[in-house]
Amino acid sequence: MVKVDRKTWKANYFAKLHRYLGEYNKIIIISCDNVGSKQMQQVRMSLRGQAEMLFGKNTMRRKAISMYAEDPPIVTPVLEHVNGNIGFVFTNMDLIECREFLTGNRVSAPAKAGQLAPVSVSIPAGNTGMGPEKTAFFQALGIPTKISKGTIEILSRQHVIKQGERVGASEAGLLNMLKISPFTYGLILTQCFENGSCFPPAVLDITSADLLAHIAAGIKEIAQVSLGAGFVTKASVPHSMINGYKNVLGVALATDYTFPLADKVIEAMKAGAAAPAAVAAEAPAAAAAAAPV
Repeated sequence: MVKVDRKTWKANYFAKLHRYLGEYNKIIIISCDNVGSKQMQQVRMSLRGQAEMLFGKNTMRRKAISMYAEDPPIVTPVLEHVNGNIGFVFTNMDLIECREFLTGNRVSAPAKAGQLAPVSVSIPAGNTGMGPEKTAFFQALGIPTKISKGTIEILSRQHVIKQGERVGASEAGLLNMLKISPFTYGLILTQCFENGSCFPPAVLDITSADLLAHIAAGIKEIAQVSLGAGFVTKASVPHSMINGYKNVLGVALATDYTFPLADKVIEAMKAGAAAPAAVAAEAPAAAAAAAPV
């Protein structure tokens, strides 16, 4: 590969980003903390032909987007999220499908002293396979143990690291001695860009059923407020009509005034009242037939 000067390299980088902005209409911003080069290569291979990944300095990316985007106002929301150790994924595929490719590759990693724990860690009860000379190490961490068949046995499950706290040297040493790799690392989606707006990845989990449930709840609240205030809206009209029908039906049942819809209700009520009376009339005859002679 021929090495080019920095000015030419920057021009090529800007041109590549500009080309991606023109070819793809969706962008996913990913966090790359603790992700190794081999793991990144595997993700690139899984996305080959469907998406392009681009990394670089944040200042260069901000400048490139501002200079080379065909319509700067459209991609302006992306600039607000160009912070930290991130990368761009340009794609035209469905964002949910692309997310599966990006987050599906995770690698186990041992605990290191000083790092923030992404999850809480506990060690199970049972035999450790370690000799009695390590007993003092467990005692220093307040872990109850006993010697069983010449090896150390942990008596009960013990929490050693809490999520969000820094890993201590003793905790990291213990987990390494037990050959426990408690953490997994991979790409993390931080923002998605589509149709001129950025949104968090959690939006991708919203289903049509969720949207319909929220819309129905909103319509219900509007109808309640409208009925309470006596202000007619499209949401309250069906309820107003039903309430009016109930009022007119009540008048028809209390008077001799009838109308077609009331007649149906009256007939149903009469049929319902006649059924218990018929059963009551048939009861003595049935009892007499069943009595012994």
